[in-house]
Amino acid sequence: MLKQIVGIGLVVISASGVISVSAQQAEPTPEELAAQAADTRQSLFKLLRYNLNMISGMARGTVAFDAAVAERNANRIAELAPMIPELFAADTRAYNIETEALPIIWDRMDEFTEKANNLVNAANTFAATARGGERNAILGGIRAFGGACGNCHETFRED
Repeated sequence: MLKQIVGIGLVVISASGVISVSAQQAEPTPEELAAQAADTRQSLFKLLRYNLNMISGMARGTVAFDAAVAERNANRIAELAPMIPELFAADTRAYNIETEALPIIWDRMDEFTEKANNLVNAANTFAATARGGERNAILGGIRAFGGACGNCHETFRED
């Protein structure tokens, strides 16, 4: 009986310690939330760039063509691209956060979303082309996809 009481007491003490620590953690400030949003956006674009660089190298002739790598990376890009509009939902203009995103994005969100959706369509088209494995089609597809990237960068990204 004493062991049960001691056991229950230890569980109660342990649980109250966890609850106490959780209660002491403050909610993130709006600036911290904005910084997290910007960091997540930047991480997404780093992943897109990582997957695009190899295929771009193939298109420029600086990397040997590899249909399997092109297909894999094109599929990754097609999976990541739809996250772009979602990750720009948080308006971070009011905070001093280092980013290449121009503030005009949130003034012209409909246009930004349209361009982002065009990028998603181009990414899906490119992924389908890459699945075919044909070198010239893949290299042409990367150029078309790159054009969709550039359309958004011209208006909404710092040089």
